[in-house]
Amino acid sequence: MKRRLLLLGCCVALGHLAWPAAAANLPPGVMAVDGRPAPALRLNTLDGAVYDLAGARGHWVFVHFWATWCGPCKREMPTIQRMLTALRDSRLEIVMVNTAETEEEVFTFLATVAPDVNPLLDTQGLVTEQWQPRGLPATFLVDPRGRIRYQALGGRDWDTPPYLDFLRRLTAD
Repeated sequence: MKRRLLLLGCCVALGHLAWPAAAANLPPGVMAVDGRPAPALRLNTLDGAVYDLAGARGHWVFVHFWATWCGPCKREMPTIQRMLTALRDSRLEIVMVNTAETEEEVFTFLATVAPDVNPLLDTQGLVTEQWQPRGLPATFLVDPRGRIRYQALGGRDWDTPPYLDFLRRLTAD
């Protein structure tokens, strides 16, 4: 019995030692999280099509919450536009959730900053409330089993090598 407890203790200790090594491979501002199931996400696009995250099982999904009034979101959006181009051939699904704004506000903003982004409209903010980002912008990376594995709070230069390489590694498996 003592051996089992000692072995268990060693495994736990080694797991804690390995954690910083895994975290060191993450780009700045991207944090590993607990792997809880992603909340439901079913919204309309600007085109009126319905998107349901449940249908994305089997793929990594980049779920990004943003708003036109958010300064860091405005600065970040062109990097996401370029990220879309750079990752065009990857298996990463990119979901851009606009939080509590009108169709007209979103359309006008994206036409000048990121014309290739086809956002989901959370006009009432109910989906955003379920996901509980700690501010905007906020990004969640959902694994192929529908669990949140990584999170980034605040704006990022998603089109730079550390982020692109990280996203490519995720989808390469």
